[in-house]
Amino acid sequence: MPYLLGLDVGTSGAKAVLIADDGRVLATATEEYPLSTPQPLWSEQDPADWWWGSQTALRRVVSESGVAPNEIVGLGLTGQMHGAVFLDAQDAVIRPALLWNDGRTQAQCDEITQLVGGERLIEIAGNPALTGFQAPKLLWLREHEPERYAQVRRLLLPKDYIRLKLTGEYASDASDAAGTLLLDLKRRDWSETILSALEIPREWLPQVYEGPQVTGQLRADVAEALGLPAGLPVVAGGGDNAAAAIGTGIIREGVISASIGTSGVLFAHSDTIRLDPQGRLHSFCHAAPDAYHLMAVTLSAGGSFQWLRNTLREIAGAEPPLSYDRLVALAEQTPPGAEGLVFLPYLSGERTPHRDPLARGAFIGLTQRHTLGHMVRAVMEGVVFSLRDGQEIMAELGLPLNEVRAIGGGARSAVWRQIQADILGTPIVTMRAEEGPAFGAALLAGVGAQLYPNVQSAVEVAVATADTIEPQREAQRVYDELYALYRQLYGVLKPTFSGLAG
Repeated sequence: MPYLLGLDVGTSGAKAVLIADDGRVLATATEEYPLSTPQPLWSEQDPADWWWGSQTALRRVVSESGVAPNEIVGLGLTGQMHGAVFLDAQDAVIRPALLWNDGRTQAQCDEITQLVGGERLIEIAGNPALTGFQAPKLLWLREHEPERYAQVRRLLLPKDYIRLKLTGEYASDASDAAGTLLLDLKRRDWSETILSALEIPREWLPQVYEGPQVTGQLRADVAEALGLPAGLPVVAGGGDNAAAAIGTGIIREGVISASIGTSGVLFAHSDTIRLDPQGRLHSFCHAAPDAYHLMAVTLSAGGSFQWLRNTLREIAGAEPPLSYDRLVALAEQTPPGAEGLVFLPYLSGERTPHRDPLARGAFIGLTQRHTLGHMVRAVMEGVVFSLRDGQEIMAELGLPLNEVRAIGGGARSAVWRQIQADILGTPIVTMRAEEGPAFGAALLAGVGAQLYPNVQSAVEVAVATADTIEPQREAQRVYDELYALYRQLYGVLKPTFSGLAG
């Protein structure tokens, strides 16, 4: 029987998954590595840690699966988006990589907007200049570390650096490349207009492939070290959100995914490019060939819930411990709408729809009647209201929204799922198996290895749904009224945010 490997080069660690061609997960392995914040707003990692973690995870997953290595027919790659890996002429790493959550580049974003033009940037790249993207990181290096910039000969994304180590090839895929701010979405290749305006050499960038295309073969020395067959095809793969969407079956219009992890992501497949002129949503290429996706991002989704739990733990002490399950149970006993208590989940600023790094979190409407259960429920509801902001913009752009597939921490709780169904107004579906981006990368490898004729066939064979929760009509009515108030609060409070930040 043929088997497939997926590798996710994440922010907290590398995860490898090995699956059968029918989608059964045979083994997973994760190796964690550190993240560095040497200054405020900075977020960096050493690519050598990614390589160590990736090798370790791949060796473990093969060993623990018991599968004969010669039965593994393909490897797909995915990973954290937007990161910048700077290499010299010998492919040596020049400095630690700047990550997706690095916020030091606002001045460079302003410069890019001025050089290219704000409207033109969205027209070509699908997005405004944001600090997380790769392009402003290169401009930051040029301005602040010119001696290192002078050494640069290659610029790669995180998973594509691991590809280079595995295969010796410089390659990327359209979905991950779309997060650099350097890709022409229509052409699904690098934009000469943007590169020229920013004075970035085209030869520094890798060739762009579609997600299932083979980009190279596993080098013999690496294969021997990993216990894998030499010449194993390695496909382009996808950015983490796009690869996760493949593994969740988000490959047709009308079906979207809602992920509530530390951040929150609403991901929608689109057959064509749909651009938000205001840049409130991300428009990217999908990992499925010739397809696109829209993405709304809440910076502090599960992170808001984690903040509340950690804060309560500090107040209450270690005994008794406050678990997530205990807090969710309190929320379940509280009626929808938390009796007029609203939470704004802007603890880390906000991405969709406000693009405001100075936005602040807030409880609005507190009275003596409100209890801890009300506060927990308000936090959970505020997070989903923020996802609805993205849903509303998608609807404005003409994208049908018929079903939401819940993934991440928000999928594991029936209370979270019911709140999503009631606020978003759509059935909430869970998946039979959720192994995240690595699973989707493995399916892309299956297409590249010709186990499946295309991505749609891979999804039909290997992806299955589990349970469905329907919206409750009365709760929907309450949430529709409350959401109308929620939408007003940012505009009312915005004038205070800059002052509070100062």
